Amino acid sequence: MPKTALSPPHSVSRRTALKALGTSAGAVAVLPWLSNEGLLAFARIQETKAPPTPRVLSASQFATLESFAEAIIPTDDRSPGARDARVADYVDLLLSESPRATALQWMGGLAALDAEAAARFGAPFSRLRADQADKILADISRNELAPTTPLEAFFVTAKRATVQGYYTSEIGIHKELRYKGNQFIREFAGCLTEDGKDCPHCGQRK
Repeated sequence: MPKTALSPPHSVSRRTALKALGTSAGAVAVLPWLSNEGLLAFARIQETKAPPTPRVLSASQFATLESFAEAIIPTDDRSPGARDARVADYVDLLLSESPRATALQWMGGLAALDAEAAARFGAPFSRLRADQADKILADISRNELAPTTPLEAFFVTAKRATVQGYYTSEIGIHKELRYKGNQFIREFAGCLTEDGKDCPHCGQRK
């Protein structure tokens, strides 16, 4: 895998990161997919359940990203959420393969999210209650189709990356989508939902 875009992760000041975010007002960045080496690294992280060891983000930035991703795709009675799927690790790996400017914009977005949380609730985003986090996300997603501020644009970028990471993970593919690989089926039974229970074939509910 290419060397990390920023090394060490703590070498970028908050002011520098916020300045980089400010240059992207209204612009929604799209992250590419992980390289083959990156996908292998992501698979190993999931298999070993190793503690997070971010390559680009600092510990506090990583915690903010984890909380954001979990707020977007929380654990429910169907499948685990973004935290268990290691979405934050996925994004950090992507940033390690991305240009320095992209990593700086993400740092700025996470700093802006923490600043918004501190201004409204006196704590960084990762320490907010679920209802407090939801209030912030509801506000910064109001213009999701046409963001007008850097933080709104970052929300769209981070949400897309969260979904991308989740459905690249083993949890997203096999537990949420219920994908079982190519299998020979003698007879197509259709969707067999009953009393709100998951269909054993497609995983959908009544």
